[in-house]
Amino acid sequence: MIEIENLQKKYAGNWALRGISLQIAAGKVTGILGENGSGKSTLFKILAGVVRPSGGHVSIRGESLGVNTRRQTAYLPEVDPFYNWMQVGEQLQFLASFYAGWDWNKTDELLQFMGISKDVRIGTLSKGQKARLKVISGFCWSNNLVLMDEPFNGIDPPSRKKILQAVFGEFRYGEQQAIVISTHLVSEVEEFIDDVVYLRDGEIALMGSAQTLREQRSQSLSDIFAEVVA
Repeated sequence: MIEIENLQKKYAGNWALRGISLQIAAGKVTGILGENGSGKSTLFKILAGVVRPSGGHVSIRGESLGVNTRRQTAYLPEVDPFYNWMQVGEQLQFLASFYAGWDWNKTDELLQFMGISKDVRIGTLSKGQKARLKVISGFCWSNNLVLMDEPFNGIDPPSRKKILQAVFGEFRYGEQQAIVISTHLVSEVEEFIDDVVYLRDGEIALMGSAQTLREQRSQSLSDIFAEVVA
């Protein structure tokens, strides 16, 4: 699905990514875990086509990064990407104009599930509601890749569990859709992660099948996180 070879990114003399190589499989949830400054957000921005790498190569379904890969990628950044003066429905209409395969029936289902009205102005939404709207924008159209960078900030813990079960279950698009998630809430997403990559200082500290790593180390992904990225 995604082939990453010797990927590098340098900002003003500082390396954010130091030549990482990995494969991300279709149909799986891959967790990218690491502390602040480990390179997670930079990796997501490169995959989304927002930032150009300084070196290396990335391909998605055999295509180098470009217009075609951006059209098949849903990017949920950590920052709020919405226009506060728009109503929710207007914002979603605006996003739908960029992507083929937008599913308005699924959009309505997700809005109802998340408890958000199309007629509400985005500027009046709470931080948690805006986080829910980001999740909606990533799962209401038939994309190949969803990039979720700290997607649940602001959402209360009981709701996070419910939303995770829904988007990784009934609202997911088919077995070929790859989901890549970065979060500090490792214990909450652990049961949904198939493969995991731990980043430290722009390099891969450890990666593999989540289940295999748990069995080999007799530790949870959260405990491995504390040990590996320290």
